[in-house]
Amino acid sequence: MRHRRITRSQLQRTPILAAALMVAASALQAQEADWTAPRAADGKPDISGVWDFRTLTPLQRPEDQEASIDEARAAEIEAAAVERARVADAPSDPEKRKLKAGDPVGGYNNFWFDRGARVIDDLRTSLIIDPPDGRLPEILPGVKRQTRGDDLPLDRPVRLRVGGIGLDSYEDRGLSERCILGFNVGPPITPGGYNQNIQIFQSANHVAILNEMVHDTRIVPLDGRPHLPDSVRQWMGDSRGRWEGDTLIVETKNFSDLVSSFSSSVAGSLGNAYEMHVTERFRRIDETTLMYEYTVNDPATFARPFTARLLMKKGEAPLFEYACHEGNYGLFNILSGARAEEAEAAATGGG
Repeated sequence: MRHRRITRSQLQRTPILAAALMVAASALQAQEADWTAPRAADGKPDISGVWDFRTLTPLQRPEDQEASIDEARAAEIEAAAVERARVADAPSDPEKRKLKAGDPVGGYNNFWFDRGARVIDDLRTSLIIDPPDGRLPEILPGVKRQTRGDDLPLDRPVRLRVGGIGLDSYEDRGLSERCILGFNVGPPITPGGYNQNIQIFQSANHVAILNEMVHDTRIVPLDGRPHLPDSVRQWMGDSRGRWEGDTLIVETKNFSDLVSSFSSSVAGSLGNAYEMHVTERFRRIDETTLMYEYTVNDPATFARPFTARLLMKKGEAPLFEYACHEGNYGLFNILSGARAEEAEAAATGGG
């Protein structure tokens, strides 16, 4: 179901954040009005199942756009995405792509990517709903930013999700290449690339969130136990959950400082997550939609907290295992290729 857009006159008459959130909230409330969530054995809403979080809607709002679009513009964006995929899937012309020794060949062809085919249901132009401009807050002075690339003068430890800082060791490569953390798993969960599904299992005392990417599972206790001591740090943080009405609230902290703070294709890998606190909200709003909101509060990285909202869709197929380490030929090939180039250079007097 699509919802009406925020008009320019509305934006002129009211503060942007108030207008955007009011319209979006009323549309979602209307969507829930005539629907009752199924219940688990303990009487809580049943949010179990496979949920797909792909979307064409960007994390940040383009600076020249309003807070939402209309149906016609949504159709244009979706049609353009289909056309981009069609062009990218076409066989390349070997006459135009004559590679020389040492030329990069790339990591994937388009077959492996799955960027989604639809904008978000309520036609917002960003996943971020606060700050009011739909964009990430200011990054604090002195925060280190790591972006993709192999020639960047970056420091170890490597906090990149994708890419690396060299080819001397596996420790030069990013976290997803080493099967430590996927590039979209979170927390918070952020669309991007492929394998954009989670599977939720729930009982009276626990919720388990299984990520398709790198197949990590977060086990979230619901029994009121305290967080781990501050000295115990984990790659995906330490999560604790509770129900507030029909909404599951998950609080996560105690992230390792070996992982970056909020990481996305837009922001790159920023600072480290040692002080990051993530609050997630899961709420079933109709038969096929799970509303997922998250708030990132990292006072060492951003000038203020920010909040984003995703509308995940019920999966139509089972979640298959993503065997990352078991099939991780990419890391072996990257390093063995570098060693082969070094041996060739040494043999010819070039190194």
